[in-house]
Amino acid sequence: MIARLAGTLFSKNPPGLVVDVHGVGYQVEAPLSVFYNLPSTGQPVVLLIHPVYREDACLLFGFLQESDRTLFRELLKVSGVGPKVALAILSGVSGDEFRLMVEAGDSQALTRVPGIGKKTAERLVLEMSGRLPESEGGGSSPGGGDGRSAQVEARAALVSLGYSASEAMKMINRVEGADLSAEALIRNALRSAMESR
Repeated sequence: MIARLAGTLFSKNPPGLVVDVHGVGYQVEAPLSVFYNLPSTGQPVVLLIHPVYREDACLLFGFLQESDRTLFRELLKVSGVGPKVALAILSGVSGDEFRLMVEAGDSQALTRVPGIGKKTAERLVLEMSGRLPESEGGGSSPGGGDGRSAQVEARAALVSLGYSASEAMKMINRVEGADLSAEALIRNALRSAMESR
């Protein structure tokens, strides 16, 4: 089984890319979040791989973080969710955002992801609740894991106050300063929401 590819990025054309490994080109599909962090073509690249074997093909799906690959694998266990839908979810929301939606039971927010209907969103919330992999904490937030966990904690608190998961995400994203504590993020988000009314 192919678990990892290390080679040269030959081409990238979302959702597909080609990695050249010693003269052999491997076609890999990846979420859009991977493409934002890929090097230029001709540069070295390492991808974590999840293969899907079919009678007529072997499909390779690539990720930069183990937490994303683990979430992809968990999504495939949900009835009615195949690789294309799982890829669409990881392209539409981050792992932390998906986790927050599931924990909040916000299937409505999930329906905004292309390819996710109401029934699939409800099934995702039901079946994924309680078995989501932990975040690796890295990603796009400056300041590393602490800033990201503070944002997730603040979003969860806003959801408990009655805001939807998508509203909570927007409110936290509008707050300046990724290194703020969860309490400061909540305070600033609520202040900003009051001022914009």
